Amino acid sequence: MTSRNSRAAIVTGAARGIGAAVATRLGADGFAVAVLDLDESACTATVDGIVAAGGRAVAVGADVADAAAVEAAVERVAAELGPPTVLVNNAGITRDNLLFKMTEDDWDSVLRVHLRGSFLMSRAAQAHMTNAGWGRIVNLSSTSALGNRGQANYSAAKAGIQGLTKTLAIELGKFGITVNAIAPGFIVTEMTRITAERLGVGFEEFQQARAKETPVPRVGQPDDIAHAVSFFVSVGASYVTGQVLYVAGGPRG
Repeated sequence: MTSRNSRAAIVTGAARGIGAAVATRLGADGFAVAVLDLDESACTATVDGIVAAGGRAVAVGADVADAAAVEAAVERVAAELGPPTVLVNNAGITRDNLLFKMTEDDWDSVLRVHLRGSFLMSRAAQAHMTNAGWGRIVNLSSTSALGNRGQANYSAAKAGIQGLTKTLAIELGKFGITVNAIAPGFIVTEMTRITAERLGVGFEEFQQARAKETPVPRVGQPDDIAHAVSFFVSVGASYVTGQVLYVAGGPRG
């Protein structure tokens, strides 16, 4: 397989934000894109944008932490777009709180979506990749994997994703499959807007403060992550695997 146009990609959490930007970029790159999110109807805008630009895309509703739903979703993509040989695990949630206030549900919910979801999606998709002898998995980690106050659950999940990435790279490399992770810094999304609200800070003020702390003096945009994903899933990136790329405007962001 040498042409991107013959390949199908799945992007999870793609109804908005980083996921939507990644799905749109992959559509522009020539991939047929499955725009997957918990609420299928929320994917309409992303799908419509890809199709309007001349690409192929379908909306798929699934809970990435539900094994049966994941298997059904991946098989649906294979039937409608072709075997998925690119997977971007982007779906995620936050339930931020300091340790003494964090509930078990806060912990379990975040680990379930980020870490269990990435595992289940990768397990389901890799079968199609190994059959094709070619594949790309890109997992979304975060600078929070290095530690962040009020995010014990999120930090643990994102650090776990880095370990998952490196292990899958070792296991799947012989099948022509690369597995890499991207660790965004501060990106302007609904999730970071919610963080600002939790801290009682205006979103514009929050962005300005973060930009001042960053060696590249600006905040990140979803397209910054989409560019990095585009590289990792390219044919030319076949010798790059098991890596964590910090897209954060600096060494940490």
